[in-house]
Amino acid sequence: MTRDSFNAFCASLPATFQVVQWGGSTVWKVGNAEQSKVFTIAGLSNGSQPGYTFKVSPIAYEMLREEPGLRPAPYLASRGMKWIQQYEDPGLGEADLKAYLAESHRLASRNLTKKLQRALGLNQD
Repeated sequence: MTRDSFNAFCASLPATFQVVQWGGSTVWKVGNAEQSKVFTIAGLSNGSQPGYTFKVSPIAYEMLREEPGLRPAPYLASRGMKWIQQYEDPGLGEADLKAYLAESHRLASRNLTKKLQRALGLNQD
């Protein structure tokens, strides 16, 4: 997945916005200016190849952590958080990566207040 298609997909998810922080990484958040949660980070990994970091469930973390091109996310996983980084090929195919990004968005949005979730139309299932 190219950086442009990554950004376009993240922008298509509800109530998202991006900021540049942490050494020039593109950080995508769900929420609003007053309260938000990070759901994915794009930065360089291995030279010029983009590295995509995203939140996962405990089960997905166990499944993905040993897959070629994937690893527990530096810094985040070392603090007990369930985040995976795709850092080199082969990694995930584009469809699978999009599915994990959408799930990361959902997981992160669950940490917003219920009031804000309702206001933003999130998790109304």
